[in-house]
Amino acid sequence: MTNRAGTQALPSDLIDIDALVKAYYDLTPDMSVPEQRVVFGTSGHRGSSLNAAFNEQHILATTQAIVEYRALQGITGPLFIGADTHGLSRPAQETALEVLAANGVRTLKDSRDGFTPTPAVSHAILAYNNGSHADEADGIVVTPSHNPPQDGGFKYNPPHGGPADGSATNWIAARANELIEAGLVDVKRTNPEGLIEEYDFLEHYVADLENVIDMKAIAESGVRIGADPLGGASVAYWAAIKDRYNLNLTVVNPEVDPAWSFMTLDWDEKIRMDPSSPNAMASLISKRNDFDVLTGNDADADRHGIVTPDAGLMNPNHFLAVAIEYLFANRPGWRQDARIGKTLVSSSMINFVADGMGRVLWEVPVGFKWFVPGLVDGSVGFGGEESAGASFLRKDGTVWTTDKDGIILALLAAEIIAVTGKTPSVLYKELTVRFGDPAYARVDAAADREAKARLGKLSGDDITATELAGDPIIAKLSHAPGNGEAIGGVKVETEFAWFAARPSGTEDVYKIYAESFKGPEHLKLVQAEAKKIVDAALKA
Repeated sequence: MTNRAGTQALPSDLIDIDALVKAYYDLTPDMSVPEQRVVFGTSGHRGSSLNAAFNEQHILATTQAIVEYRALQGITGPLFIGADTHGLSRPAQETALEVLAANGVRTLKDSRDGFTPTPAVSHAILAYNNGSHADEADGIVVTPSHNPPQDGGFKYNPPHGGPADGSATNWIAARANELIEAGLVDVKRTNPEGLIEEYDFLEHYVADLENVIDMKAIAESGVRIGADPLGGASVAYWAAIKDRYNLNLTVVNPEVDPAWSFMTLDWDEKIRMDPSSPNAMASLISKRNDFDVLTGNDADADRHGIVTPDAGLMNPNHFLAVAIEYLFANRPGWRQDARIGKTLVSSSMINFVADGMGRVLWEVPVGFKWFVPGLVDGSVGFGGEESAGASFLRKDGTVWTTDKDGIILALLAAEIIAVTGKTPSVLYKELTVRFGDPAYARVDAAADREAKARLGKLSGDDITATELAGDPIIAKLSHAPGNGEAIGGVKVETEFAWFAARPSGTEDVYKIYAESFKGPEHLKLVQAEAKKIVDAALKA
C-alpha cells in the first residue's frame, strides 16, 4: 500500500466538525481512565472530545482551577484570552468565558472576534505588566498548537507571559480533576454577555513589530515573501503586516477550515499543521521558486517553517543556527553578555556558532518555559527549540514575547535576505564550511509506561558504555548544563556526536535525538548504539 504522506488530504481523511463539537458537550469523562483526566503537558491540556479527553467538563473545571490558582498567587489584574482555528477552540473559549465572568475575573477577548496567535497573547500580557498598573495580568490560550483537527488544547500563561511551569500546571490539573470528581459543584458559571471586555490583539501586536524586526529593510529591499498561515490564527495578521509595512508579501492561502481539507498529509498520513514537516508543507514547498522566501506557521503561530528556492524546507536546527548568528551580529542594542538559549536536543551547530562569536551558550532541558526569565530581563537574547519554536528580544534588548513566536521568526528570514542579500539556507551552507556538516535526526523506540518512568529518572551514572559509534564518551548528562535542571532522560556525548533519550508524554515510545558530524552513515550507527545503551540501562 502506498504511503500518502505529502499528498492532498481526501474527504475520507476529514473529521466531522459538527460531531466533534457535539461530543464536546455530550460526552462525560470517566475519571477512572487516565487518558480522560486533566493532564497538563509542556503546552497545556490537550485531547479530543471524541474520546472524552477534551470536553466541556474539562474546560469548566480547568478554568475554575485557574481562577483559584491566580487568587492564591495574588494575581488581580485582567486575564487575556485567545483561541486558534481548531474546531474545539471556540466552544472551549465560550465555556471558559462563562466561568471567568461568574468568578468576577476581568477578562479581555479579541475585539475583532477573530483568532489569536499564542505570541499575541504573550505580547498583550507583557505590555500590560510593563505599564504603570498596580496589578498584574495573565492569560489563557485555547489551542493544541500543531495537533490534528480533532484535538483541543487549553494552556495557562502566568504574568511572565510564557508557558506556566510545573508547579502551576500540576496544581491546576489536580484541582481541575478534584472539581470534576465532585460533580463540578464548586464551579461557577454564568452568561458572560456584557461582562467581558475587548482588546485589539492584532493592532497592538502588528504595530509593535517594527521594534523587534527591521521592517523598513524588508520593505525597501522588495524581498518577495509568501506567507502561509496553514489555516491558523495568523491569517489576518499576515494581511495586516503586509498593509501596515508595505511589504511585497502574498498570503498564499488565506483559507480557514477547521477540518483542514486543503492540507497535505504528514508522515503518518494524518493532518497535522506542522511547519517543520516536509510532508505537511508539501504544497508550500512546490511554490518555492515563486518567492524569495516562503514561510509557514502552525495553528497558533508559535512555530515557523522557512522555505527557500535553493533548499526547499530548511531543517529547523539549520535556521536556528543562522538566525542566532545574524541576530547577535545585527542587534547592537542587546547586552554584550546576552546568552544564546538552546534546548539540549538542538543541533551542536549552535554551540559552534556561539563559540565563534564569543557568546555564552545556555543549554536547558526541553521546554520553552526555561527561557522565560532570561528573555524577561534581557540576559538571554534568543531562546530556541529544535521543534521550530523560538523568540528573541526587541532591538533595544527588552522583552518581546516569552512564548514562542513563529511570526517574528518568519519575518526574520525576510530581514536576513534583505540585509545580507543571501537566503538563510545559503548562509547555513557557509556555516557548514566553517564548522562541518552535521547529520541530525529523531527516531522513536518502543517503551511501556514503566520503562518510560525509569528512563525519566535515569542518571548519567547509569550509563555503563564507554564508547559511542567508535569514539570515547566524554559526557553522560541527566541534568542540563545551563541551569542544572533534570532533563527527564539522558544525553551522551563524544567529540563528534551525541544522542539524547527522553520518554514521550503521549505515546508508548521514547525519543532518541542524535547528531553526528561524521555524516549520515555514522548517524545511523549512533542511533543504533543509542538504543542498545539506553535499553541496557533500563534493564539494569
